[in-house]
Amino acid sequence: MPTGGSSSDDGAAGASRPADPPARSPRPLLRSIGRSTFAFCVAGGLLLGLGFLWFIWRVPGDEIPLDRNADGIVALTGGASRIADAIELLASGRGKRLLISGANRATNSNEISRLNPEFERWVRCCVDFDRSLNTLGNAIETRRWAESRGFRSLIVVTSNYHMPRALAEIAHQLPGVALLPFPVVTDRQRADPWWTGGTTARLMLSEYVKYIFARLRMGLNPSAAAGELS
Repeated sequence: MPTGGSSSDDGAAGASRPADPPARSPRPLLRSIGRSTFAFCVAGGLLLGLGFLWFIWRVPGDEIPLDRNADGIVALTGGASRIADAIELLASGRGKRLLISGANRATNSNEISRLNPEFERWVRCCVDFDRSLNTLGNAIETRRWAESRGFRSLIVVTSNYHMPRALAEIAHQLPGVALLPFPVVTDRQRADPWWTGGTTARLMLSEYVKYIFARLRMGLNPSAAAGELS
């Protein structure tokens, strides 16, 4: 009968239909992602650790004697002895003029002459100031100052731990200018290694992180030097 034939056909079709595959468990995929993430974190941590050791190696442990003079001298404020050392370099004829970059409003020729009366003659004639607020600002103002005076070489005076980032920022702004580092090293830094004191260790780590971010910024936007930041 037609009805029976129809049932037989349906039964045959049902018998020949393949069974649905079993659902795959998400656990192997999650484990694979977890292992990849862990490996990435380990590799990133190792890279950062090696980078920090490289950074520490680059931080001068003592003052570097200058083997030549320069057109100008720039002192980045913010640490002990930076301004005094820069004025001594100016008075000894190491450069024609000195830029004190990042000076606060209280720092001017009168104040520096009062604190360093033996150098008053050089302070009155040959010292300039800018009021930049950070290392990038220091570099931009240094570029403007150096270009306005036609300087092609600069002595950079700043604390030893700050020197790698200062040189990187200024070199990015003035790629054609020779930079001579003059790191300022305090007596405490000479006496106590950085790893023996929590404050100094934190300072080094903080400066390393700032250096990484500065390098990343310059790498992502290498053309944002002179003109674009004016």
